Amino acid sequence: MNNNSLPPEDLPTAHPPPQVPVHWSFHARSSVVTYVLIGVTVLMYLGQMLGQSITGGDILAIYGAKINSAILQGEIWRFITPMFLHGSILHIGFNMYALYSLGTALERHYGNGRFAALYFLSGFAGNVISFVLSKSASYGASTAVFGLVAAEIVFIWKNKRLFRNARAALVNTIGIVVINLFIGLSPGIDNWGHLGGLLGGFAFAWFAGPVWKPDMQLDGIHVVDAVPSDRAWQAGGLVAFVFVVIALLKMLAA
Repeated sequence: MNNNSLPPEDLPTAHPPPQVPVHWSFHARSSVVTYVLIGVTVLMYLGQMLGQSITGGDILAIYGAKINSAILQGEIWRFITPMFLHGSILHIGFNMYALYSLGTALERHYGNGRFAALYFLSGFAGNVISFVLSKSASYGASTAVFGLVAAEIVFIWKNKRLFRNARAALVNTIGIVVINLFIGLSPGIDNWGHLGGLLGGFAFAWFAGPVWKPDMQLDGIHVVDAVPSDRAWQAGGLVAFVFVVIALLKMLAA
């Protein structure tokens, strides 16, 4: 036996390294834009129901749905208003649940203003692509919701080092997109609008979405967004410009 060895009870106890505090710098403390969008959309649906009970017709849909012939006559607000109109309680229920599930977290990451830009640009892009490639009238928030799904995919991909199960999250989210696009092949569903929303949301998120970077400071690690706010708004303007040009080309060609 080595005289220099120590019995087990006298060996020094190994201590785990001290935990370094991590501070997340979210852009928004609350998801107020998400709740406002849900509230306005529900009020619009109640207005649709009230209009039907009084006049027998869906007045708001008549003047707000994506109707190609009306857009060609100059009613360009129809690129935006369809996002707030729905055809049934199931239709609005599904979209508002998706908006709540995705929006509350994304808005904290993006910030209130940037999230609002993401939502409206996605919906606008979806209605533009539907206008270009589909003759059918349509409405619904799913154009914008698909843009949020695309933004979620981009967010996970660009910040995958900070997620424990990034690959599984990506596979699950992409699977949801594929399933919903497959369902969208059914009659009466505007799949072109869904694809347009995906494209618009993806483009905005890729150039303007948050990219978290760890920054070691005296009080711990601060995880901050490396994307400057001016770059985000420039990207949003560029994405909007591209889809405006697409819509104008279609109108000039009609």
